[in-house]
Amino acid sequence: MEYIIGILLLISFVGFRWYGGSDPVTLDKIRQIPGMRSIVSAVYDVKPGEVWPEESIKHLVDECREHGLIFDVVESIPVAEECGVVMALHPDDPPYPIFGLPRVITCEENLDRYLSIVDSPANSLCLCTGSLGSSPKNDIPAMVRKYSSMNRIGFMHIRNVKILPDTSFEESGHLTQNGSLDMNAIVKALVETGFDGYFRPDHGRMIWGETGKPGYGLYDRALGTAYINGLIEANGGVIE
Repeated sequence: MEYIIGILLLISFVGFRWYGGSDPVTLDKIRQIPGMRSIVSAVYDVKPGEVWPEESIKHLVDECREHGLIFDVVESIPVAEECGVVMALHPDDPPYPIFGLPRVITCEENLDRYLSIVDSPANSLCLCTGSLGSSPKNDIPAMVRKYSSMNRIGFMHIRNVKILPDTSFEESGHLTQNGSLDMNAIVKALVETGFDGYFRPDHGRMIWGETGKPGYGLYDRALGTAYINGLIEANGGVIE
């Protein structure tokens, strides 16, 4: 039996989260987390719950970007292959720097480099069309066709995004007309290359008065699934 394990590449010790005056977790609470002050202060000269100056963490980010990914892949993939596990790497979302923090997996060049680190069927991609598609530089249908032909896509996240004039983006409905991605071309590439892996509609808007976890609306994801199934059938694919 084979399992697909999705991996979200995170720089765990140099991260960020949105913060505002209405945030339920105040900076005072963060500063009072037991053990946080001693743990953080023992390694970094920055108090917990404070904004880290960009210059003080730049070398950490650079080191992680250059060495962290390689270390993880070299250490984990041989074990995964031995156990019959397929590891699927999720790209950075969004695919461009946030608050000066660089990203690691954002484009075809990065994906090629990642796959070349350990050339193994156990080393595959979780190809997220929304994450990579947030950059107009990425030709998503071509990338899907390329990596599916190589049998290096373990998991597909199929969703649409709308790129705005200022190059920012918003999550849209799954239909091609709702966003900036050609969803039919994406699914057609999967069908024509014989993709038989897992897929999901990934994200969903809150529609029809639904309340729940932002970005994961149940109704919109159900509509997305039905739409993707329709595209598969229209392109001659078989839904199992």
